[in-house]
Amino acid sequence: HVQLVESGGGLVQPGGSLRLSCAASGYTYDAYYMGWFRQAPGKKREAVGLISSKRRSTWYADSVKGRFSISQDNANNILDLQMNSLEPEDTAMYYCALGEFFGASLATVAARGTRDFDHWGQGTQVTVS
Repeated sequence: HVQLVESGGGLVQPGGSLRLSCAASGYTYDAYYMGWFRQAPGKKREAVGLISSKRRSTWYADSVKGRFSISQDNANNILDLQMNSLEPEDTAMYYCALGEFFGASLATVAARGTRDFDHWGQGTQVTVS
């Protein structure tokens, strides 16, 4: 079965950096969407950064553009999220997610929220304070 295991969260001061990692295993998709979501208390889960294996493209939420970046180690099935210049507003539980590619652009997938992602990690807490 599919497993997504996140690591790397923690407490950091404003302006600091953190790197999250997601180790994926057990999936058999020929092509997929994969990425990071976050959810702060009382708020909806939102996409932060996404990749498409089919088109080798990336998408970022406006709130993190220029500060966050996704990288993928295909050999080890690891997806990283490098977060720089962290702000208190970045405080949230961060989740890794995976879904099967179906042809839509990443912008479309992001706008659809969580519905196109069938597999989720347990989450890792990021606190900026």
